[in-house]
Amino acid sequence: MIGFYNYTVVLTYLSLISASTGIFVSLSDKGHPYIGIMFLLFSGLCDAFDGKVARTKVNRAPEEKKFGIQIDSLSDIIAFGVLPAAIGATLLRVQKNPHDAVETGYIFGKDVGTWGKIFAGFLFAVLGLYILAALIRLAYFNVTEEARQETETSCRKEYVGLPVTSSALIFPSFMLVRYILSIYCKQIDITLIYFILLVATGIGFISPFKMKKPGMKGILIMVGIGLAEFITFLVLFRLHGQQ
Repeated sequence: MIGFYNYTVVLTYLSLISASTGIFVSLSDKGHPYIGIMFLLFSGLCDAFDGKVARTKVNRAPEEKKFGIQIDSLSDIIAFGVLPAAIGATLLRVQKNPHDAVETGYIFGKDVGTWGKIFAGFLFAVLGLYILAALIRLAYFNVTEEARQETETSCRKEYVGLPVTSSALIFPSFMLVRYILSIYCKQIDITLIYFILLVATGIGFISPFKMKKPGMKGILIMVGIGLAEFITFLVLFRLHGQQ
C-alpha cells in the first residue's frame, strides 16, 4: 500500500476520522451541532500532540517528513476548516433544540421571509469563505515549512497568522456559552455571533501578524481547557440533554 502507517501519523489519522464523523453528525437530518463540537475538541486533542509524537521517531526519511507535513494539513482542513463550517450550517437550519430540523426558508429555527433568506445566503457564503481562508493558510504553511526545513533543523518558533487549530478552542468555547444560555436564559439567542467568530477567525488565518508558538506548558493549558469543556458538555448533556 502507498503512504505511511507507522505510529507517527496515528494521531493525525484519528483526528481526520473524528472530524469526518463530526461533519456527518452535524449535517445529519436532525442536526447535532453540539455533538459535532465534541468531535472538534477530540480532533484538537489529537493535533496538540501529533507533531511531538512524530518527532520522537529518529532517522525519519525525508519522504516521511514531507508526508507528515502534507497529511497533517490535509487533516487540519477537514477538522478545523470544514467541521466548524458544518456546525455553522447546522445552526442555520435547526431550532434551538437540534433534534427538530426545520424546512428550507428558516434561519436559526425561525421563518424569516425573503430578506431573511438573502441574509441566510450571506451567512452560507461566510461558511465557504472561512473554509477558503483555512485552506489558503494551510497551503501557505506547507510551502514555507518545507522551505524552512531545507535550511533549518530546529522546530518552528513562531506562527505567521492565527493557526487553524485555534478553532478547536474558539468555537467550543462559544458553543458552551450558547448551550448554557439555552438552558438558563432561553430568551437569549447568540447564534449569530458564531458567524461573526467565523469571519474574525478566518481573517486571523490569513493575516500576516506573528505569534509565538506555545511550548509544552502552553499546550497543556490549552488541552486542559479543552478537556474541561468536553467534560462540562458531557455533564450538561446528562442533566439536560441537548437544548
